[in-house]
Amino acid sequence: MSALPTCFTRRDDTAIALLGIGGVGSALLRQLATPAAEGLRLVAVADSRRQLAQPHGLAPTQAASGLAEAAHPHDGEDWCRALDHSGARHRVIVDATASEEIAARHAAWLAAGYHVVSANKAALGGSGRAWSAVQRMRGHEASYGDAATVGAGLPVLSTLRRLRDCGDRVLVVEGVFSGSLSWLFNRFDGSRPFSALLREARAWGYTEPDPRFDLEGIDVARKLLILARCAGHELEPAGIERRGLVPETLRAVSASEFMARAGELDDGLERRRRIAARNGRVLRFLARLDHDGARVGLVEVGLDHPAARLDGTDNLFALTTDRYRERPLLIQGPGAGVEVTAQALLGDVLAVHRSAAP
Repeated sequence: MSALPTCFTRRDDTAIALLGIGGVGSALLRQLATPAAEGLRLVAVADSRRQLAQPHGLAPTQAASGLAEAAHPHDGEDWCRALDHSGARHRVIVDATASEEIAARHAAWLAAGYHVVSANKAALGGSGRAWSAVQRMRGHEASYGDAATVGAGLPVLSTLRRLRDCGDRVLVVEGVFSGSLSWLFNRFDGSRPFSALLREARAWGYTEPDPRFDLEGIDVARKLLILARCAGHELEPAGIERRGLVPETLRAVSASEFMARAGELDDGLERRRRIAARNGRVLRFLARLDHDGARVGLVEVGLDHPAARLDGTDNLFALTTDRYRERPLLIQGPGAGVEVTAQALLGDVLAVHRSAAP
C-alpha cells in the first residue's frame, strides 16, 4: 500500500497510530477521511496480529485493506517508530482495542511523550495502581483522552471533572451505563421472551460477541469504577457489588452454547418483570454509587424514574451533588454505536491537535 505523497504532509500536523480496527476503529478510519480530520495524519494501524506503518502517512480509506494484506507482524514498537519518524508536532496513540495488555502500556506511553486517546476501559477501570499510573503521567509530557470510555462520548467525565474543579462535591452517581442492557430492558415488556430480544440485540451488534460480558454487568462495573474515581473515590474493582443475570449453569459454557441455551434465562426474568409490573414499576439494569457503596444490577424503578423513560440504546447518568441536590444533573443520549464512540475518539484527537496549533 502506498503512502500519501510527501507534498501532502506537514510538519505542524498531528500523527496518529490506531490500534484496533474492529467496529470502532473502522468507524474512526472513515471519520479520518472527512474534512473534520484535516491536519491529522494516520501513520500506523495495527490489530492483534499485524501492523502497517508509514511515517509519511497512510490513506485512511485504504488502511484496513492494506493491513489485511500486510505480512509483517507487529512487535509492539513499530507504531511508535512511525510516530517518531513522522516529524509531526504531536504524536497520538489511539487505543480502540479491549486489550488489557495494550492498556497496561498507556502510562509508559504518556511518560515517553505520546498522547494517548482511548476507548479501552481496562486502564482506568482496572486496578487502582493502573489508574494512578495514568493519572500521574497525564498532563505532564502528554495528555490522555478518555471520553470514549464511558457513555460512548457523552460529556460525563468532563462534567464530573468540571464539577469537582468548581468545588462541588459528588454525592450520588446513578444510571443506565450500558447501551445493550438499556435496549434490552426498554423492550422487555412481556410481548417477547428475553432470549429473543437478546438474540436480536446480538444480531444488531449491540452486545459483546459473548453477551454474558454485558449480562453479568462487567462492562457497567468498569464504567462505574471510572466514574467513582473521577468523582474522587478511591475504589477497587472488588469494592463494587455486582449482581449479574447469568445463572451458574451457563457461566462456564462456550458463547455458542450459551446462546443456544439462552432460553433458560426467560422464566426467571419474566417472573421478575411480572412482579415489577404488579407494583407499577419496570426493570432496569442500574449502577449506583452513594454513601452506602457501589453496586450494579437489575432493579425495579418507578415509572417516574428517569431510567423508566429511556429509548433505544440510551444511557443515563444522574449526578447528585451539593449544588445539584434537589434535582440531579442528568446526562442522556445514545450509549452504544461505533460511530458515536469513534467520534469521541476523534474529538479527543482534535483537542490534542488544536492545542498544537501555532
